[in-house]
Amino acid sequence: MQRHIMVVMTNPAEGQDQAYNDWYDNTHLKDVLEIPGIKAATRYRLSEHQRADPPHPYSYLAIYEIETDDLPRVVSELKTRAGSELMPISPALAPARQTLIFEPRTGVRK
Repeated sequence: MQRHIMVVMTNPAEGQDQAYNDWYDNTHLKDVLEIPGIKAATRYRLSEHQRADPPHPYSYLAIYEIETDDLPRVVSELKTRAGSELMPISPALAPARQTLIFEPRTGVRK
């Protein structure tokens, strides 16, 4: 099986922080993890301690671990489900977001 990571950077809609986090933590992560090949998910909030001064475009990051020999099928399933009853998108999610999938280039180095 090939391993990939998908990184998703998002923000809550204006004034929707609580609804956004509730939806993401309690609904969206579960919906995404139902897709065959997506094995794990971790969410992060932007730390106040950064190397660069603000502004920073996104306040939240989700990292999904993907294991599959058919990445196009996983991507297709994500596209098909997004916004459907299988993966509803909350209005608490701001429309601007960035999703990128990466494949390994090296092994773990210490």
